[in-house]
Amino acid sequence: MAIKELLSPAIPGAARERRIIAGCMVWAGFWLLVDQLTKALVARNFVLGESWPVIPGCFSLTYVVNYGAAWNILDGYGVVLLIIALAVTVLALLFLRYLTDGYPERYLAIFTVLSGVIGNSIDRLWRGAVVDFFSFYLGNWHYPVFNVADCAICGGVILYVLSSFLRPERRRLRTQ
Repeated sequence: MAIKELLSPAIPGAARERRIIAGCMVWAGFWLLVDQLTKALVARNFVLGESWPVIPGCFSLTYVVNYGAAWNILDGYGVVLLIIALAVTVLALLFLRYLTDGYPERYLAIFTVLSGVIGNSIDRLWRGAVVDFFSFYLGNWHYPVFNVADCAICGGVILYVLSSFLRPERRRLRTQ
């Protein structure tokens, strides 16, 4: 199959759209599994606050927990974050066709984001906080510690934004 065919928009309800959605669900399930396995490994093999240098002076695995969202936003409001995650998930699925406009990479982006949202929500439900462990730093500068789910969320958002800039809105093209 040519790249042009792979990237061509899917027709709502067609077999190709169902295959795209199924493939994206498998992709999301894979990242959800990787996220949960890495968090379990860190929680089992590290003491809270412990850090293992991987690239000295630049990157380490550091076991921390986050009771909020990114950069500890809404710290201590786990229930609110769970409600937001549920709302995001439900709305993304309800408006999936509208958000994707049939473009395969947008399906992939949305399901990737949802895998991260669900991964961090599982932590909030079962652990009471999100396990983070990727730590990047240079000298005294430290980037906030994050996890695989956070990578999925950011990667999905970046893919969606790129697609939005590079691809025309089919709805607008149809009305012209």
